[in-house]
Amino acid sequence: MKKEQINLILFVLIALTAGGAARKETASVSELLRSINPAKEKISVTVVQADTGQTLFSHQSREPMIPASNMKLVVSAAALHYLGAEYAFETRVGLLDSHLVVIGGGDPLLGEPGLHGPSAVSIFEQIAQDLLGQGIKTLDDVILDDTFFDSNRVHPHWPPDQLNRWYACEVSGLNFNRNCVHLTVRRGGKGAIIELDPPTEYVTIVNQVKLVSSGASAVGAYRNKVPNVLTVKGNLNQSTGFDVAIENPAGLFGSLLLEKLAEKGIQVRGKLVQKYIKTDPNIRVFRVFRTPLSEVLNRSNKDSLGLAAEALVKTISAENTQGRINGEWPHGLHLIRRYLLSLGIPEEQFVLKDGSGLSRENRLTSEAIVKVLQDMYQGPCRQIYESSLSQGGVDGTAERYFREPPYKGKIAGKTGFISGVRAFSGICHSPQGDLLFSILTEGGGSEMRSKINDITKAVFDGRW
Repeated sequence: MKKEQINLILFVLIALTAGGAARKETASVSELLRSINPAKEKISVTVVQADTGQTLFSHQSREPMIPASNMKLVVSAAALHYLGAEYAFETRVGLLDSHLVVIGGGDPLLGEPGLHGPSAVSIFEQIAQDLLGQGIKTLDDVILDDTFFDSNRVHPHWPPDQLNRWYACEVSGLNFNRNCVHLTVRRGGKGAIIELDPPTEYVTIVNQVKLVSSGASAVGAYRNKVPNVLTVKGNLNQSTGFDVAIENPAGLFGSLLLEKLAEKGIQVRGKLVQKYIKTDPNIRVFRVFRTPLSEVLNRSNKDSLGLAAEALVKTISAENTQGRINGEWPHGLHLIRRYLLSLGIPEEQFVLKDGSGLSRENRLTSEAIVKVLQDMYQGPCRQIYESSLSQGGVDGTAERYFREPPYKGKIAGKTGFISGVRAFSGICHSPQGDLLFSILTEGGGSEMRSKINDITKAVFDGRW
């Protein structure tokens, strides 16, 4: 055997030995918890055997913590409990005499590319073609009914300075395009060019962007006192783009619909009206846009879309209100509270303020989250619920974690993050069986995410 071959074999053996030693020396859950500074950081951990409910590890498991987006785990479970796995959001389009009527059903994914057509505005093309197919080229009013939810579209506990961000968008009975528009800001001659997608006159742009030749681009959009007038300002070096939440999403839907009708030669002689009309028996529905609950759960848990979670809260309310009207946060959260109590979770272990976890007033214990996970695991909705979770190393918000074997594809959960708060809860398909876990933390910096991931790996390996 040549010297080079011997050296290569020795190198591989050393590497394998080192890797094995590193694996053996990996810290246990208890050891990792000792690295937490109790003066600055809080952590709560609960782990149970999924099939039996036997507690395998517990640390401050009954300490109420800010859950951030782990609140979505509770909301999505409650949605399955109250609505059922076969539920679908419906947006109905019809005619009432010479009026065009659109009846919202709270769908948070209306206009989602791939669900209702290749692009967000595909639905308007379909409506226009339906009308032309019926020989209709003149309409009176276009009536929008968004009363499936109440008129309180902005949660009172959300940070006021973040209401123009995509994750804090308004929640309407008639949502569209995640209730955002996308701004692309690029260089153009002596100034900046701002492009709006979808293009619409519903939003007015005030361009105060300055071009710079060095440094990173720092451009933002800011609201004015006049609704949907956005001042875009900052320094632009390279092109940039971002989503901006708009005000009165039903109005955006209506404006885009009117613009498409005009483009197709359909005249609207009346005006755009928002009012309650859904119970009129003379409405002739000619198209229904449907979105399965499973799709909404995926966006809520896998992608952490706040609008999806908030729409679930209000839908739970609307579907449990006579007349299916005015779904609201207080009533929806009251029903979710009732669901948690039915699982035997003590009332002192939770405070529910919103559905997405953006509110810092929410509280959950890791024990409460695990009981919710166990209810889903042992119930008839296990498959749809688990499928909605982000698969570590595969998809969603946990795609960039747990990429190495044996963890890849074997850990599914919901991440959580707001300032000073990080969380991760879900299921490990581990060698010792399926394990349900919840890890909630407050305090600490960005390194806390690595600590959470290390704890999750230790749970998977059974290193207590």
